[in-house]
Amino acid sequence: MTAARITVRRAETRARLLAAAFAVFAEEGFGRASVEQVCDRAGFTRGAFYSNFSSLDELFLAMWEERSANLLADLRAALEGIDSADADEMIRRVLRAIPVDDAWFRVSLEFTAHALRNPALREAMAAREEAIQRTVVPIVATALARAGRRVRDRTALGHALVAIHDGTAAQVLLRPGSRAVRRRREQLFRAVLESYSEEIP
Repeated sequence: MTAARITVRRAETRARLLAAAFAVFAEEGFGRASVEQVCDRAGFTRGAFYSNFSSLDELFLAMWEERSANLLADLRAALEGIDSADADEMIRRVLRAIPVDDAWFRVSLEFTAHALRNPALREAMAAREEAIQRTVVPIVATALARAGRRVRDRTALGHALVAIHDGTAAQVLLRPGSRAVRRRREQLFRAVLESYSEEIP
């Protein structure tokens, strides 16, 4: 077997393990999930798992990284072409690019609670979240500039966007059919963008 085919097979195995793990985590909860359950769902042996990941913790971090990369790509695509001062349209595009996902919210919340009990894991998550913010804020700042606004404090904006997203996601999931909750979510995002930016003279 050629090196290229081995690389493709390894990538396919890894992708199947990630998909299986997400399904198991969503159904069982991260704390109750096991390597055996993930392997059974993916159709692999424990050997296949451990040739790709050292633990469920490492697997989750890889899952988070992959999901974050996809989200950032969707966000960048959604905001391309913004060239007017229509803040409402920009917010609608942002929220479409980062939809509230019930299963992912539960899984990530459970893993966060798990990481808070492990200092090394907590630091790894904090570092990844900061990296995401450093990538997200320039995308948003560029869109705001096209709309005639500039960001005053990029670090503060990044923290505020994450806080609003996480907090309002919980509200949306608790009241999934409420248009009022979704409207308030849009209003809060707009308030944050306006509070941390100013009109370009």
